Amino acid sequence: MTYDYDLFVIGAGSGGLAASKRAASYGAKVAIAENDLVGGTCVIRGCVPKKLMVYASHFPAIFREAAGYGWKVGDALLDWEHFITSIDKEVRRLSQLHISLLEKAGVELITGKAKLLDPHTIEVGEKKYTANKILIAVGGRPVKPDMPGFEEYGITSNEIFHLKEKPKHIAIIGAGYIGTEFACIMRGLGCEVTQITRGQKILKGFDEDIRDNIEEGMKNHGISLIRNNIVKQVEKGSEGLKLTLSDENLPPVIADVFLIATGRVPNVDGLGLENAGVNLVEGAIEGPGYSTMNAIAVNEYSQTSQENIYAVGDVTDRVNLTPVAIGEGRAFADSEFGDSRRVFSHNDIATAVFSTPEAATVGLTEEQAKQQYQDVKIYKTRFRPMYHTLAGTDERTMMKLIVDGATDRVLGAHMVGDNAAEIIQGVAIAVKMRATKKDFDATVGIHPSAAEEFVTMR
Repeated sequence: MTYDYDLFVIGAGSGGLAASKRAASYGAKVAIAENDLVGGTCVIRGCVPKKLMVYASHFPAIFREAAGYGWKVGDALLDWEHFITSIDKEVRRLSQLHISLLEKAGVELITGKAKLLDPHTIEVGEKKYTANKILIAVGGRPVKPDMPGFEEYGITSNEIFHLKEKPKHIAIIGAGYIGTEFACIMRGLGCEVTQITRGQKILKGFDEDIRDNIEEGMKNHGISLIRNNIVKQVEKGSEGLKLTLSDENLPPVIADVFLIATGRVPNVDGLGLENAGVNLVEGAIEGPGYSTMNAIAVNEYSQTSQENIYAVGDVTDRVNLTPVAIGEGRAFADSEFGDSRRVFSHNDIATAVFSTPEAATVGLTEEQAKQQYQDVKIYKTRFRPMYHTLAGTDERTMMKLIVDGATDRVLGAHMVGDNAAEIIQGVAIAVKMRATKKDFDATVGIHPSAAEEFVTMR
């Protein structure tokens, strides 16, 4: 049978863009459909605009710390409108850049929401297209718990980048990446911040030392943390938004902005998956009003239950990170169009939390290592970086190595402190290559630097 395209990609985010361009480079006829700005969550309302906000949030501290080095800095004032507009312009510039890269690669961009009609037919608007292979890369979306007032008064990470005014007080629910990062961002920008979480600690799944050190830093920076609580309802009053907590002994939180960062779900609604025989992985209920939606089930080659349909990225709910979606997309294209069948490895993936203080990690946590290995050695250091001695600030850096005592292999590396992401990126290469603690010890450190601590820990 003759098809319109060799490959039709649904979703022009990180995974879809990577897969479509790689497949086209092998000579495949490729189309990609998108009903939003090209670039996906990362470019439009995720990694890129968030990191720009992180940079901006650090300037007030830099201005204050400069005094310790003899600099005299005048009053600092943030032009919020200029700030938000500049971020939006950069997002749109990057989106246009991705469009031009698609054109250069020979990938046809189709604007509109795509829906599967059968295993080989896609409908976009009033037009129908056929393809030999289909790749679903529509990512995820933020979800609001079904609680009174949440839908009416709460915003998500989609809207946080478009606030017309800087909040005086922002209340945030959620203990993951998004809630923690935006709590730090908004505090750095000068807002009063209250973060409310259902559990005792932030960042579930991370090493305990990372969780503890970030939380200590957040408290030191003036963020109000309310733990073991659920916001039962939100109402609007004369003073602002009133958040009633599950702990009746605590007073309501009054804020002018309420950010819901309780998680994201695979964006499977309206795809017509049932028309094409694509199976889902069952979701799970996490608590009152909190739930996760089903994800697309795939095998190690990102193949769904329908043999010619594949899925990559957050819609599969495996490891929900931009570089992972890109890696999965390229592995798919190599396997199906490049005559180079391979599996993308989800082991030892480095990641960072752009909080203040920043954190980054690769490999196993201490808890995971002790569950898998009989003899685990822990090397850890905590110190005040040189920069902060003259600045007069009590900022601390924590570094930690997890080592298998039997083989001396470094199983994990964790850091909280300035430039953690930049440092762990290099360390991740060593961990991926199965380097030993002796290899770290034999490496000469760069002095004076914080990073040298990773090769001097005893």
